[in-house]
Amino acid sequence: MNLLPEAPDNRNNNEPLYNIGVVTRMTGITTATLRAWERRYEFPQSGRTSGGHRLYSEKDILRLRWVKERIAEGMQTAQAVQALRYQEEAGTFTTAPAASEPPSEKMALLSPAAQITSGDECHKLVKLLIEHDLDQADQYLNEALATLSPEALILHVIGPAMAAIGDYWEEGRIDIATEHLATNYLRQKLLIWMVNGPPPVAHPPIILACAPNEWHEGSLLMLGALLRRRRWPVVYLGQAVPLADLANFARQVKPSVIVLVAMLEPSASELLAWPPYLAEVLNQFKIKVGYGGRIFALKPEWQQRIPGIYLGASIEQGLENIERMLKT
Repeated sequence: MNLLPEAPDNRNNNEPLYNIGVVTRMTGITTATLRAWERRYEFPQSGRTSGGHRLYSEKDILRLRWVKERIAEGMQTAQAVQALRYQEEAGTFTTAPAASEPPSEKMALLSPAAQITSGDECHKLVKLLIEHDLDQADQYLNEALATLSPEALILHVIGPAMAAIGDYWEEGRIDIATEHLATNYLRQKLLIWMVNGPPPVAHPPIILACAPNEWHEGSLLMLGALLRRRRWPVVYLGQAVPLADLANFARQVKPSVIVLVAMLEPSASELLAWPPYLAEVLNQFKIKVGYGGRIFALKPEWQQRIPGIYLGASIEQGLENIERMLKT
């Protein structure tokens, strides 16, 4: 049973996600050149938003990089595009990275200018969501990607927006229906990034799971999307995973790391019981277990009670610690 993310050439890799400004930053190819290639060679054939703006997929980005590399080696643009199409028709072109190619060491971080504006971006996004204007929210996120990397958008816009929506509900400023609409909208965006991340390297996957009876999955979704941006294979289990089921699942998947998240004390107390369930499979496959969540930052004494490796008080710390576990 294949429980890893699907092969990079599947239909999900063709999902139009990125506007032309983002693609320029990701490939180093200017917007003028991208438009010229599409006009002269019908390459790539980008999708369009309802407003007529170009949208590109992960596969488009990999194809563009391949053509750019051939041009750097001395090919004419027309020859490089033709060579790409020939390989695709022959079935010899692959967008998958080499098995030995490591994930990127560092994700793209916010520039100082972007740090100044990210709070405003979050506020505008929250306003659109509580007004139930999802079409404008879609357009707004697409425009934000022109100046922010996907990583920055996740960490400094979507993450704070999810927290703000939760605060608004707790304060009685929005009703539960609006909270569900906004949260599920952001949740879907994170799931898309998780599924449509760059092709993962050949490596045992990372299992991401909420503690039993833990239903707050926002930080886990962010972590999964960011790990996929770094090209680590992720198996996302999500909310309230029973420990017995987690152990059976790990036995089948043979992951490298299991990440457990608890946000509140009751769910953290559930994690006290993980060793009897997972000890056998951990020893058999040399799996490491890390954990995190709000409760461990609010009450540090919980860090001493839960077996495993504490991943830190922030998503960024969690990413770095998970990668350290993977590489050691």
